[in-house]
Amino acid sequence: MISTYRELIVWKKSMHIVSLTYDITSRFPKDEKFGLTSQIRRAVISIPSNIAEGSMRGSRGDYRRFLQISRGSVGEVRTQLELALNLKFIDSTNFHKLDQLLEEVLKILNTLISKLR
Repeated sequence: MISTYRELIVWKKSMHIVSLTYDITSRFPKDEKFGLTSQIRRAVISIPSNIAEGSMRGSRGDYRRFLQISRGSVGEVRTQLELALNLKFIDSTNFHKLDQLLEEVLKILNTLISKLR
């Protein structure tokens, strides 16, 4: 039995993605600080944040809803990273590494969401 969101693999993986994303976006052009860099960072932070918030809400329905929000943020981050790749702000190695991790998180979120129905 899991007693806290900090024990969830999906939360741990998404926290790792946040750290990697911050490292990678720190190398984006400085004039993107308030543009794509900020947007990606806000979106990626919302993944583990919503997992944590939903788990603390106390109802299955709320938890499921917050996991769905996290799932939406995964799509947002993937889109923004693809844009960064197209703009050559990120290399293909880092893009694929993050994209693969995001796919893993997405699969776990989908499983959790379906189990909470």
